Amino acid sequence: MNAHAPAAANGLTPEMQNLKARLKATWMAGDYGHFARYLEPGALDFLKELELGKGTRMLDVACGAGQIAIPAARAGVSVTGIDIASNLIEQARTRAADESLEVRFDEGDAEALPYDDASFDVVVSLIGAMFAPRPDRVAAELVRVCRPGGRIVMANWTPEGHVGQMFKIIGRHVPPPPLMPSPLKWGEEATVRDRLGVGTASVNVERRLYPMRYPFPPEQVAEFFFTYYGPTNRALAALDAAGQAALREELVQLWTRNNSARDDTTAVDSEYLKVTAIRA
Repeated sequence: MNAHAPAAANGLTPEMQNLKARLKATWMAGDYGHFARYLEPGALDFLKELELGKGTRMLDVACGAGQIAIPAARAGVSVTGIDIASNLIEQARTRAADESLEVRFDEGDAEALPYDDASFDVVVSLIGAMFAPRPDRVAAELVRVCRPGGRIVMANWTPEGHVGQMFKIIGRHVPPPPLMPSPLKWGEEATVRDRLGVGTASVNVERRLYPMRYPFPPEQVAEFFFTYYGPTNRALAALDAAGQAALREELVQLWTRNNSARDDTTAVDSEYLKVTAIRA
């Protein structure tokens, strides 16, 4: 299956093709590679819990700039990463080359992975595949490329958690595309079990907390998101001056309300659903 096949071959309507182009532009906006640096401790914890041995074939779906792919490769894992954002794939390739690491990074779509069936021992997605617009296709692809007995492991923001609340605020100011179900459905246990129930022997879910730490106060965190995080960057750009001011105010209030730090820094733990499915 080729991620770069013509739209018609992938069953894309013109409306879906347009939506995918908009989503790609969203994730290429800002600078996710820089944005993810403050999320690195949580990413490394997620990777460590996978307990991957040397030579394990791992696919990182929606890999960004390689925040778990690069450290996995350092540990001797056989890593392939794929992401829809061209600029992030280039960042990841540069990082791998700078460290003389052998990692394959492909530009492509989580809904049409360009890999053979049963190609990987572990298929992971850390806060990534949940944002593709056709979740049933994503689920089928994650299962398809995983070998029998292998693992599919996801981390998905929950609707109730801090980031889930942030996306709800954004959605009130900039309504989401009507063709796209809420990505936060991936953070609901029943939905995940339904989506990954075909082709798997078991699906285990647990609610976890992701540490988000910034060496500056909530007001600056909100601005950091507006500058570097694609979804908030594009949402702000879609609003007039009054709308921008209102969105800023609500997001600053959210970060302030959930901040546990007592100095001029920001410490928020955002709930996510850790999903582990075993391929049948």
